[in-house]
Amino acid sequence: MTDRLSVIFAALADPTRRAILARLAEGDATVSELAEPFSISLPAISRHLKVLEQAGLITRSRSAQWRSSSLQAEPLREATAWMERYRRFWDVNFTRLDAHLHRIQLQERES
Repeated sequence: MTDRLSVIFAALADPTRRAILARLAEGDATVSELAEPFSISLPAISRHLKVLEQAGLITRSRSAQWRSSSLQAEPLREATAWMERYRRFWDVNFTRLDAHLHRIQLQERES
């Protein structure tokens, strides 16, 4: 079985799915509303929604004949927490690089 973080990142790997999530960050939407900006079929949008739902990134509900989707932030928090460790790693290394470059500049000025 694939771990949850891999499923989340796999869902986020597709630009159409990321665009759908960005739209859902503005509020709930129907499949038709989500499909508007794309030149792909409603069944294709539905397949993207299924991937997002399986990753836990959205929930889908039905009200009469309408089926709407809602953003779920918890999986994004998990992905962000995982990436945060590496951001700190790069911040430390960039700080060290900046200090090193500053020392080189001082040495060049003194020569």
